[in-house]
Amino acid sequence: MPVQTLIWEDDALVLLDQTRLPEVVAYETCRDAESVAKAIEILMVRGAPAIGLAAAYGVVLGAQAAASLSKDVFQNELNSSIARLERTRPTAVNLFWALEHMRGVASRYADRTNDEVCAHLLRAAQRLFAEDQEVCRRIGRYGADLLPASGQVITHCNAGGLATADYGTALGVIYAAHEQGKTISVFADETRPLLQGSRLTAWELQQSGVPVRVICDNMAASVLRQEDIACCIVGADRIAANGDVANKIGTYGLAILAKEHGVPFYVAAPVSTLDVSLASGDEIPIEERHGDEIRRGMGRQTAPADVDVYNPAFDITPHHLVGAIISEQGVARAPFEPTLRTWVRTASST
Repeated sequence: MPVQTLIWEDDALVLLDQTRLPEVVAYETCRDAESVAKAIEILMVRGAPAIGLAAAYGVVLGAQAAASLSKDVFQNELNSSIARLERTRPTAVNLFWALEHMRGVASRYADRTNDEVCAHLLRAAQRLFAEDQEVCRRIGRYGADLLPASGQVITHCNAGGLATADYGTALGVIYAAHEQGKTISVFADETRPLLQGSRLTAWELQQSGVPVRVICDNMAASVLRQEDIACCIVGADRIAANGDVANKIGTYGLAILAKEHGVPFYVAAPVSTLDVSLASGDEIPIEERHGDEIRRGMGRQTAPADVDVYNPAFDITPHHLVGAIISEQGVARAPFEPTLRTWVRTASST
């Protein structure tokens, strides 16, 4: 990626402010757990893997701020930081996966000095970051094999380098295909109401030299009907045991359209996005965001100021609409559950 999304520098987490893209490339420095939590809540950092990584570093910052306190107070402050970060966004399971990992590290070294616990937590966060980079590359290689030598794809929201530590999940597949010499161009859904597709995905693909055209969300059906589309490929924020997928609102509609037009619908996500404790997508909590994201879209009055708004941030795509799930461990096809559970067991044992 030409631009880094998360940087650990001088005992602080530096985040690319994605709320200001594509107009301004600016970074904000987080020096405590609360500033990381707020950055996640306002979507300064977003995308399931990146949220998890930011939260891991937020735990480090919370621990460092309490390192000079007594052992008991230090542990209480550390637990409070984790609890605060857990309250930021409910749908992306990577957040909770990363925080549980950091909680385990803190517990494992609880008998050490506070400074030693902080050091172990930092190493753990940096290890998660490095692992995510490798995961993105492996997802990309597996997914690229599903793409033709040349063709067009549709994606929704942003599942690229801006959402991960490296070059992404869904977009990672496209980047990997280009590295293999394939000629792939992209239709990017704008992704209402916050326009992650037009603001982020289109910007990122342009920065990386990948041909991209932005379409309004309601143009996808016409594009699928009129254009020769090789596949739709999206990321995910949580995947249930049966293969139901939670992703940015509008993904479900795109999957239905893809099915109607005979276009394969693929989901690219790391194993950390799998939540096999949930039998189906019906159990996945869906975040609802403030109505002003719709009433005042991009800062302008786009609906009556007092009108009621329904603003779920995610929807559930049923597994029967999913052609394949791509992870760092390979490609799963229906029935998904046996493979997904095997992936989780394999990841847990390494």
